[in-house]
Amino acid sequence: MILDLRTIFVTGALTCFIIGAMQLMTFATGRFTRNPVWWGVSSLCIGTGLLGTALRGAIPDIASIEFANTALLAGCLLLLFGIRNFAGRRLDWFGFGVVLLGTWTLLSLSPGPEGYATRVMVVSTVMALCDAAIVREALRLGRQEGLRSAWLLAILFAPTVVVYAGRIALAALDQVGTTLFPAESGATGWLAASGVAFIILRGQALLLLSAERSNRMLATLARRDPLTGAMNRSGLEQWLAQQTHGEQRAALLLVDIDHFKRLNDTLGHAAGDRILRVFAAAVRDELRSTDILARQGGDEFAIILPDIGVREAVRVAERIRHAFRDKLADLAEARLRPTLSIGVAEAGLGGRELDDLLVEADEALYRAKRLGRDRVQAQLSSAA
Repeated sequence: MILDLRTIFVTGALTCFIIGAMQLMTFATGRFTRNPVWWGVSSLCIGTGLLGTALRGAIPDIASIEFANTALLAGCLLLLFGIRNFAGRRLDWFGFGVVLLGTWTLLSLSPGPEGYATRVMVVSTVMALCDAAIVREALRLGRQEGLRSAWLLAILFAPTVVVYAGRIALAALDQVGTTLFPAESGATGWLAASGVAFIILRGQALLLLSAERSNRMLATLARRDPLTGAMNRSGLEQWLAQQTHGEQRAALLLVDIDHFKRLNDTLGHAAGDRILRVFAAAVRDELRSTDILARQGGDEFAIILPDIGVREAVRVAERIRHAFRDKLADLAEARLRPTLSIGVAEAGLGGRELDDLLVEADEALYRAKRLGRDRVQAQLSSAA
């Protein structure tokens, strides 16, 4: 079966226009950040380039060669920029302009059939480098954020890097012919048809990438206190429900910031919020990656230290108390010098309700308050 290359290019262009419109409409739903805008504009640019290329011979060469190829490459670069922006990385707009201007110049200096191999080499080089950079960014996202759709994206872009590298080699050996639309397209037609399939799959993978991160952010917001980044009560209950082994024991710390209400009343809630953030930062400096910090509400926090006994937990609590005091020294609000009262207990994690689990630590906390605050108290049975 012989495939008509012009028809394939037109089909690819229409596919890009549809995908671009879908990506822009996805952003319009308000459920995502601006990343679908990058990818939508990228798809529209690629579609414009493919359509201009399909009209080669029917419109002036400056439109079907220089403009069409530059639009195509602009779309590929915008796709890369969109992924870099998604990853929070720097965007080099100067380099973007240099690449497009250089491409236009090189294409204009290689006119007609005799310049076709040079044009193939120029366009294929830029697209190979662009797709390779996208593979690198996708792999980095997969490793750093654990996004499964990022691995899928890398898989979808890696084959075209190889295809473009092959095109570069053939062009360097002057084995690509003298025209994009020969009488018999042969393997080129099948490659072009495969390219349209890749365009569709990539567009869906990009939307999956945005959706996966958005879902993770929503899940995090549902489990985390937005002010301190600590787990909220709901998140702690979910974590506890996953601890199915009743024999696993942990030290439990209940922490109360002393006289926090007076600090709020005197200096305002903004100062109180800063104190809460300072406390959370001080705690994280002293905890292991397996330890849990959760905000119970107001100025009360729970800390779970898996596989640690009461005696070691008391030492951790004392380090937290001193670290908090040291961090407060840098704050203007530190003239009130809030301190910490901490109750420490030990219990098995599996099959326990949160309130039942924390009851002994709660008793130790209130004993610390009755004894004058700014101290650590362990449950009586383990205090010796």
